[in-house]
Amino acid sequence: MKRLLGIALLMGSAFVGVSALQAADSNYPAWAYGVPPAGTPAAPPARDDGKMLSLPGADKQFTFNQIRGRKDNDTPARVAPADWFPGDHPSMPKIVAEGDDSRGIVACSLCHYPNGKGRSENASPAGLPKEYIVRQLQNMKNDQRASAERRKANTQAMVTFAKSMTDQEIEQAAAYFATLKWTSWVKVVETDTVPKTRSQGGLFLPLEGAQAGTEPIGARVIEVPEKPNDTETLRNPRSGFIAYVPKGATEKGKQLVTTGGNGKTIACTVCHGDDLHGLGSVPGIAARSPSYIARQLYDFQQGARHGDMADLMKKVAANLTNDDMVNITAYLASLPAPATVAYTSTANR
Repeated sequence: MKRLLGIALLMGSAFVGVSALQAADSNYPAWAYGVPPAGTPAAPPARDDGKMLSLPGADKQFTFNQIRGRKDNDTPARVAPADWFPGDHPSMPKIVAEGDDSRGIVACSLCHYPNGKGRSENASPAGLPKEYIVRQLQNMKNDQRASAERRKANTQAMVTFAKSMTDQEIEQAAAYFATLKWTSWVKVVETDTVPKTRSQGGLFLPLEGAQAGTEPIGARVIEVPEKPNDTETLRNPRSGFIAYVPKGATEKGKQLVTTGGNGKTIACTVCHGDDLHGLGSVPGIAARSPSYIARQLYDFQQGARHGDMADLMKKVAANLTNDDMVNITAYLASLPAPATVAYTSTANR
């Protein structure tokens, strides 16, 4: 329990201050890590008021704490988080559905959702090869995968969970997420201006009320929920994201991704396939979160990721600038998802 509380406190204050990376590296993609301006205070922890919450199309109701798998406000022991649409996915293994509070392991379904789509501040394992997911969890377990941004608290928490998982649980979780169909989750919009936002644990949310407005996008991708309340309060696994990207970014990214940009890097299609849906145990990168992909490119570049294939990716990312990451991830996010179907539900999705 002490470990879980420590992780929760770390995540609550994860992004206060100026990152050494941000100060030293002009190519550091702060937008991908959800780092707010220096001096921004951490948001106060949200508390359960006992109200039953509902979602259109769901026949269940949950309290705020139940949605997050908490027993109460003051002693947040973990239980299985809410599953709004159980017909949307196969039966979850125990480690995915419930985690194990005795070992400080939070249910995979809390952050990654039961459908594996996750949110922009974490990963979306749905539809990735089982072998790849197993490899990443083992890399975390063996100190071969971390985040270049040490304030990325949920990545550090994920490493802690992986270290506590058994090999059988890793296999079970990987097999489960690999069965899920990946569908487009992010709508790409090219623009000069974006909504003003705040970062909540790495998730960008549009400002409201008197603080609301727009600002120049600059050399950033700003990824926000289509329905902020659905995503942040209700954790609706059917509510996706909008990625605002600079005008012209997708076309510039296409050149880098498909040709390597005249020697700037190695074309992504070489390893990830002509359609970028993956080859063998190499993951698909089409139609995925631009924030997540940019974090991985920078993590590779900075040597925060090791293990099988990481050395190759470090070479791919070595010369990429922040502008390159903006363009590459904008293009990848704009692509269609694979047409193949893994899990088919009778539910109306």
